[in-house]
Amino acid sequence: MVETVKTPWHLWLVGVLSLLWNGFGAFDFIQTTTRGEAYMREMGFGPEMIAYYNAMPSWMYGPWILGVWGAVIGSILLLVRSRWAVTAFVASLLGAAVSLIYSKLIDPPPVSPEMAAMAVMPWVILLIAAFLAWYAWFMAKRGVLR
Repeated sequence: MVETVKTPWHLWLVGVLSLLWNGFGAFDFIQTTTRGEAYMREMGFGPEMIAYYNAMPSWMYGPWILGVWGAVIGSILLLVRSRWAVTAFVASLLGAAVSLIYSKLIDPPPVSPEMAAMAVMPWVILLIAAFLAWYAWFMAKRGVLR
């Protein structure tokens, strides 16, 4: 006899909020990498910040892609109750951690008054990525994810 575990209501809430949050991250990634300076100007980036992004080493695209697209895939997998959501969110967390280390310790961006509030975003992204990885692991452990 196969025992089925009822899907808790919070899985749908976390899954939808996660997909919205990470969907915006994917939109931002696409806009930043395809429209570049025009998009960054629309978002309020000054010339120094645009130059910082344009000078970003090509190896940093790896963690950025892993962080963004791992989270989008993880969100979808969570909503379809797949245990692979754990792997996707852990990959996303790894990408976010490498990005944070780069932006805070290796090559910090210039600080401008317009973007000062954005200085905490790498930490917010890392905390959300950690929560999503933990949540998916917890749901898998409880047997909610197959």
